Amino acid sequence: MIELMNIKFATTNQRKLAEARAACKKYGIEITQLSLEIDEIQHSDPIAIARDKAAKSYEEAGDPVVVTDTAWGIPAINGFPGGYMKDVAGWLEPENFIALVARYDDRRISFTETIVYYDGKEMRVFSEEYMGEIAEVPRGEGNSVEQIAMFNGRTLAEAHALGENSHESEDYVWTDFAKWYSTKD
Repeated sequence: MIELMNIKFATTNQRKLAEARAACKKYGIEITQLSLEIDEIQHSDPIAIARDKAAKSYEEAGDPVVVTDTAWGIPAINGFPGGYMKDVAGWLEPENFIALVARYDDRRISFTETIVYYDGKEMRVFSEEYMGEIAEVPRGEGNSVEQIAMFNGRTLAEAHALGENSHESEDYVWTDFAKWYSTKD
């Protein structure tokens, strides 16, 4: 009988947990959720945010952990909001995001998903950018960015309502992590 590998994932976000489990299951990795309240730094560099979150999570858990951070960028407005999206998504309504790009032909929006593993000695970073576009009008239920960020013809809110994600699990950066972690001694 093959023994499953296990990793603790510090998150309170059920969508992120489901994405991690879907990608890692294929590699024999079981994800255990850690519901930690981490004081997240604000920074223009999303990798710095994720690295800090990993160090704090490891310190609190006392075990190897993995964390994620998602940064959003709108190229037409110099990559805003970047690493500050967590706060900005709460401040702006979906219509505000649409208004920000109204005068531009470029309606692209990206999210960069960063995963950081930390075991007290080794810190390993995995990061991937995914491009979509900003919808003409808000669609679906969810936070402001979920209602306007479209991938594969539907907003994140619409995809989530259907029980789907923006991308297939093998296209997520979680697969890069799982390939690496499954070969770790």
